[in-house]
Amino acid sequence: MSLMSANRAAVMTITTFVVAASAFTVSSVATAEQLLVSYDAHLSTRDHFSSKGVPLYNVAAILRQDRANYHKFGKRDAGDDWDRFFASKSNRAKMERLVRRGAIPRYLRNRIINNTPHVTVKIYSRSRSRTRIQVIVH
Repeated sequence: MSLMSANRAAVMTITTFVVAASAFTVSSVATAEQLLVSYDAHLSTRDHFSSKGVPLYNVAAILRQDRANYHKFGKRDAGDDWDRFFASKSNRAKMERLVRRGAIPRYLRNRIINNTPHVTVKIYSRSRSRTRIQVIVH
């Protein structure tokens, strides 16, 4: 993969399959994806530290901390959007699990961990057993 020019956004898409505890269903019927949530955020230096001041070194934790800073602690950066979905602590935890389960290209991981980029995060659902998260790094 060639390096992207500075003015193009890098896109990281993580598809995660979640198996419900009660049942696992496979369907051959194609269904449209539903956008559950979409927001923009500036991943600032403070988003790279836990609420206890511990440095965060993984993308999932940084994304979760950004939403906790926004919703729980009122620490908002210019460029941070409001969303209803991540006001819930359990939804922030679910997002972190989705990101941790996926594969993130090293160059994108490094851009998020070692810099303070602007990102767009979108979470899609096709069914109860399939969720996809897309992180666009600007």
